[in-house]
Amino acid sequence: MGINKIIAIASAKGGVGKSTVCANLAYLFSKNSKVGILDADIYGPNQHIIFQLDEIKPEVFEQDGKKFFKPIKSQGIKINSMGFILDADKAAMWRGPMLSGAIKQLKDSTQWGDLDYLFIDMPPGTGDAYLTVASDIKPDAVILVTTQSPLAIQDTVKSKAVFDRLNIPILGYIDNMSFSVCDDCGKTINDFDSHAASNSLNIKELGVVPRNNDCAVFDLKSSSKYFKSIYNELLKII
Repeated sequence: MGINKIIAIASAKGGVGKSTVCANLAYLFSKNSKVGILDADIYGPNQHIIFQLDEIKPEVFEQDGKKFFKPIKSQGIKINSMGFILDADKAAMWRGPMLSGAIKQLKDSTQWGDLDYLFIDMPPGTGDAYLTVASDIKPDAVILVTTQSPLAIQDTVKSKAVFDRLNIPILGYIDNMSFSVCDDCGKTINDFDSHAASNSLNIKELGVVPRNNDCAVFDLKSSSKYFKSIYNELLKII
């Protein structure tokens, strides 16, 4: 079987919550499917932090003269990330070819086994990492993540243009952290125009996720409730 579907979670803008969205969607899908996460953000990997695997290193084994990684499994999800390989106080100071090679090696040198879904946590930007994922990993579809901030929307429009040009289907976008809910009265507090992203992106809105403490402290069991409607929507279209 191998990997049935590869789904990229992306935005050119940093700080919009791609890694958090990726982890929560993988967590929900893992309840009924075999799921993996490839953290393709080489310069700023986060999945090992979200899953609280900071001190763990993947097992390396040799097969037919080649070295492979055994992904680390957490909460039923197989995960590999440069965060497992680099020391916490080290930075990957690599140019484009090395960056592309690292992403490809993480994907191809990991013994994923049979997966229903492999989620790719994409780095910000629209350069070498995007081209590597598109040409070498070939995701079946992409989910864009944005806030309603004008800067985030502008960068997400660029992401949409890149994936359109690469002929990778876009399932839609997730509006993340664009509003808060008052703890005392339950009133919704919007930080931006709630229609700005839909007007600019002209693609399906998969759902809206409020700013919340469960996501901030990486409590997937609690934070996943904010993604349940998005999960149900994705089941209809993936």
